[in-house]
Amino acid sequence: MGQDWEPGTVFGAHIPFVRFCGIEALDVHEGRTRLRLVLQPEHANNLGIAHGGVLCTLLDVALGTAARLSVGRPVVTLDMQTRFLNPGRGVLLAEGRVTRAGRAVIFCEAEIRGADGAPVASATGLLKPVGRSAD
Repeated sequence: MGQDWEPGTVFGAHIPFVRFCGIEALDVHEGRTRLRLVLQPEHANNLGIAHGGVLCTLLDVALGTAARLSVGRPVVTLDMQTRFLNPGRGVLLAEGRVTRAGRAVIFCEAEIRGADGAPVASATGLLKPVGRSAD
């Protein structure tokens, strides 16, 4: 998708918490949103790896961006099931996609991989469109 979004936004949406966390929107390709997070010391747990909370946030943003761009309006997460697969270190890449979109609920999947391609975490989610379309 060759769309230009306003700098400092997440595919056109101003989300202060996402910016605070350091999550960057990379691109959208074939309906899949791609994001990046360069882990900082404040993202770590007591073991020195990515805290589960930052992984959940990155997965939620991947789910939400895919859903929002699919329906053209804001969404909220109703449910998210998360699987932690491997420790997160360094640079994390996330991808979100819609698996089925209804009028009231959007089903999505997301995954996080390390820079080496190893899976770090994955999630499925149910999201609900809210508000008005961007038209």
